Amino acid sequence: MDLTKQAPAGTQSTPEQRTLQRSWYWYDWACSAFVTATMTVLFGPYVTSLANKAACPTRPTDEECFRNLSVLGFSIPPGSLVPYTLTASTIISAFVLLFVGALADRSPRPTRLLGFFTLIGGIAATAMFFLEGDNWQLAIVLVIVANTSLGAALIIYSALMIRITPPDDRDRVSTVGWAMGYLGGGLMLAGALAFLLMHEKLGVSLSMTVRIIFAAGGIWWLLFGIIPVIALRNVPSAADASGKQPMFSGSFKQLKETFKELRGYPETMKFLVAYLFFNDGIQTVIAAAALYGALELKFDENQLFMTILLVQFVAFFGAMLFGRMARTQGSQKLILLSLFLWTGVVCVAFFIPERAFGLWLVLSVGIGIVMGGSQSLSRSLFSHLVPKGRESEFFSLYQAMERGTSWFGTFVFGLVYQLFHSYRLSIVALVIFFVVGGLLLRAVDVRKGISDVGNHVPQVI
Repeated sequence: MDLTKQAPAGTQSTPEQRTLQRSWYWYDWACSAFVTATMTVLFGPYVTSLANKAACPTRPTDEECFRNLSVLGFSIPPGSLVPYTLTASTIISAFVLLFVGALADRSPRPTRLLGFFTLIGGIAATAMFFLEGDNWQLAIVLVIVANTSLGAALIIYSALMIRITPPDDRDRVSTVGWAMGYLGGGLMLAGALAFLLMHEKLGVSLSMTVRIIFAAGGIWWLLFGIIPVIALRNVPSAADASGKQPMFSGSFKQLKETFKELRGYPETMKFLVAYLFFNDGIQTVIAAAALYGALELKFDENQLFMTILLVQFVAFFGAMLFGRMARTQGSQKLILLSLFLWTGVVCVAFFIPERAFGLWLVLSVGIGIVMGGSQSLSRSLFSHLVPKGRESEFFSLYQAMERGTSWFGTFVFGLVYQLFHSYRLSIVALVIFFVVGGLLLRAVDVRKGISDVGNHVPQVI
């Protein structure tokens, strides 16, 4: 199979490309176990409990501790540790991922880098098994390594989609990939929930149960991540087509040129700024949902798992629905619709009473419907605004703000809690991200932006 031959611009995928796409989908399936079971559900409440034990060792069973931790000389309440950790993780990732993007476009076989970052991230995720007692410091290190590795892997993963998918087919491929991720993460969550429900009968402590689930998420990532690494090993990088070299010494120079050239693509730059805002809101809601449910609404671990499990399976159908609607309505219009719905979700969450689990589940259905569409269509829309041969570099800018790595949103969430000790005020403060992001997205002339970078303009966008 000659993988260097692309289908003509604007056509649907060839049979050879569809075969590659089926392998590509597996990476969303692979990493979603870590994103959902570990980061979305358990990491926040569990690490907060470790921080409470460290801050209040004489009252380890308290739901909340008002004594502060000392983190690099800063006084931080235990309840703000996880949001601030995610903030620090993203700031560190931003510098690393930008270089990874320039490096990946020069690598003759980008799937080798995909395999490398999968290995590092999977090991870090698996090592979360060793989080126990009051060892919150190890949690900070592992989540930074895992999140940075995930971000780096997803840069390469997203760039590979462009190389195996013609423009008019990207909404479909992107949404199917996200849907696969929700399905895989949902199955992992179902197994984890069953383990949580049975842990006492099995003679396993709650802490050990959570740690085993952490390890399972990392192992899942490693095992299923091998599939696209092997199947896509012959997909060429931009270096094969353009002859760019050398791989390492030219990466820093190219990174500088990327920022310089970005100013020449104003619509691409406007989309990235819009995405910075609305994606920060989305990612903060996802990352903080378990924390909000556990500490503000007083739901237990089993209820939180049931919630995220429901969201995962609803999001599968939501992603497929938005992908189908995008064929006639266009991705930009549907992303704007999703941001309006996200605003409603956050406002409703503010008013949910404690322990009102039924209302919480109804809200979760709404989250699931819009979550898959807003994320998958953002990825496919941005893919049209990327210059040919510079996919990884530009997706490194995109990925710095992607899944679970929002920084300003988590900072605002943690800061509002630190000031007012209320997660309700923290969650409603996120409305500003959806409003500002939506207004900025409306100002993007997508068709002009696609033409500016020299790409084919799809019939519906």
